[in-house]
Amino acid sequence: MLPYNIHHVAIAVEDLDAALEGFADQYGFEVLSRETVEEQKVEEAMIAVGGSHIQLLQPTDPMSPVGRFLSRNGEGMHHIAFAVADIEAALEHLKERDVVLVDESPRIGGGGHRIAFVHPKALAGTLFELVEVVHDG
Repeated sequence: MLPYNIHHVAIAVEDLDAALEGFADQYGFEVLSRETVEEQKVEEAMIAVGGSHIQLLQPTDPMSPVGRFLSRNGEGMHHIAFAVADIEAALEHLKERDVVLVDESPRIGGGGHRIAFVHPKALAGTLFELVEVVHDG
């Protein structure tokens, strides 16, 4: 069994600034980071909640995966991300079990972390992300 922790819950939004205002006003949450991830065609912001995070995603292209999600479903939960110590081992573990993957190998995501997605067909119709957190120094 590999160790997994919840890294973040991602929410797709139409207007990132408005969503950040809402989280600040309603819950007092502050933004930890904000960046554009060109490869995924999103602008993202991370908010700390206890030992985990909420990631808000605004598409920069309506034809991106998050853009298509918004057009089909509207705003709401996009995926749940698990933190893993070794993303290659986690992917191998899933491949051995014939789990349907979006990403067969890791790629770079927000914050420079190594990520890979597991297809919603694999379990409970939910998109899961694996995140191997990079640490400075």
